[in-house]
Amino acid sequence: MQEHLPTYPIVDLFAGPGGLGEGFAGVGEREGRPRFRSVASIESNKFAYRTLLLRHFFRTFPSGGAPSAYYDYLGGDIDAEELFSAHPEQLSAAQESALEISLGEESREKVRKIITDRLSGKRKWVLVGGPPCQAYSMAGRSRRTGDPDFSEDKKHLLYKEYLKIIIDHRPPVFVMENVKGLLSAKINGESTIDRIVRDLKDPSNALKKNANNLHYQLFSLSEDQIPDRDMPPRFFVVRAERYGIPQARHRMFIVGIRSDVNSKPIPLRNHKPPSVSETIADLPRIRSGISRVDNGHQKWLEEINRLAVMDRKNQLGDATQGTDVSKAIRSHLKTGKFPKERSSSKHPRKCFSDHDTLRSMFDRRLNVLNGHEARSHMPSDLRRYMFAATFAEQTSRSPKLQDFPVRLWPNHKNVDRAMLGATFSDRFRVQLRDSVSKTVTSHISKDGHYYIHYDPTQCRSLTVREAARIQTFPDNFKFEGPRTEQYHQVGNAVPPYLARQIGEIIADMLDSMNGEA
Repeated sequence: MQEHLPTYPIVDLFAGPGGLGEGFAGVGEREGRPRFRSVASIESNKFAYRTLLLRHFFRTFPSGGAPSAYYDYLGGDIDAEELFSAHPEQLSAAQESALEISLGEESREKVRKIITDRLSGKRKWVLVGGPPCQAYSMAGRSRRTGDPDFSEDKKHLLYKEYLKIIIDHRPPVFVMENVKGLLSAKINGESTIDRIVRDLKDPSNALKKNANNLHYQLFSLSEDQIPDRDMPPRFFVVRAERYGIPQARHRMFIVGIRSDVNSKPIPLRNHKPPSVSETIADLPRIRSGISRVDNGHQKWLEEINRLAVMDRKNQLGDATQGTDVSKAIRSHLKTGKFPKERSSSKHPRKCFSDHDTLRSMFDRRLNVLNGHEARSHMPSDLRRYMFAATFAEQTSRSPKLQDFPVRLWPNHKNVDRAMLGATFSDRFRVQLRDSVSKTVTSHISKDGHYYIHYDPTQCRSLTVREAARIQTFPDNFKFEGPRTEQYHQVGNAVPPYLARQIGEIIADMLDSMNGEA
């Protein structure tokens, strides 16, 4: 292996809080030879941008060399202004690379100049990112069924901003990420993924630009490429749980290699992920709050204990399982081992596993936990959460709505359809202790019904920190803004540990290219 491996520039579009960039920044970090340096990371959402700026500030210091003031900020001992004012040079460097810009026609010339200046003529670099995906997701399309403006939604065409930057700067390699829903999405009757693949192969033709015969070959990260054959779009789907991510997150990653570059990516290497409990069990036990009422512990206990007289008419077809669930609920209520606090900043202070995924989240200098505060829920939902978690504990599956006692059914117009299995029958979903999590999406910012903690005595949905761990963000990564915005950022991000593995593949490709960086 070379002693002095080069560091390559990376440009990150639609960066969000920086999951892709965080992963690429971690390549070579342990060896003290970072392989990538962010020269431009562009995001338009003000809260995600604040998160991105803070992380770029953190990355201006060498690995393990962040100032103690950074950890004081994580603990709430100082504010951001105090942190940044103590390190003006590092703040200035972070503001150079983390950019709050909305990509579009109005900003195109500005962005073109920024990227040109930051690349400084470098031949070897990588463009990464993914346009906002809500318009392509199956859930997003479902919510807008019958909307006459849906096909005209500008979010459908934001990938063209990506194409424009490809045309302007001709990256030797790009990585584009988006939702699996692209496979079935259509715009005006045309397959969205077929259109995007066609455009990415020939971006200049897509935008009717003269770009000197600019073409790309597209590669999958999960399948071997057959020589001289196009990759079927479904092969671009990466199933994150196959690559050490504690989450069944299925997203599309398309790697584009410029036609004059004689290199191709190797597929990601399969390895076992940690379970949900392996990922979050060492975090302090906390309880939920109660919406719109006194959040005292005693009131919370009173609401939970009302479940004792509600679990008699379990709708389970298996009477034995129904009895086991009822007994377990009564046992939990009787022992009374319920946490009293709604939040905790107590960090475990030791690496919680030898698993490489989990070790990537650990920082031995960190002595405080941030983002570990439970949300408030309606009293009826507290009881549903406890029932659901106990059910999962006893049956090793999350309950369908028809498994709930009648008195725990929600007062919702879709309940009758759900009881027939038509829709939303799993609207209360427990993240099973010994399995990987279901996909953490931006919907986690709306409510916690799909993200119920497996411990019945906590009666709550996942915290921001727990969701961030399932997404493989390090514990020293702080999400800025109101809690709803923090959830939104976590749900939309690329898992950094997956991004790091992709970055390792891209670094090897750039290394194999002829010529100087």
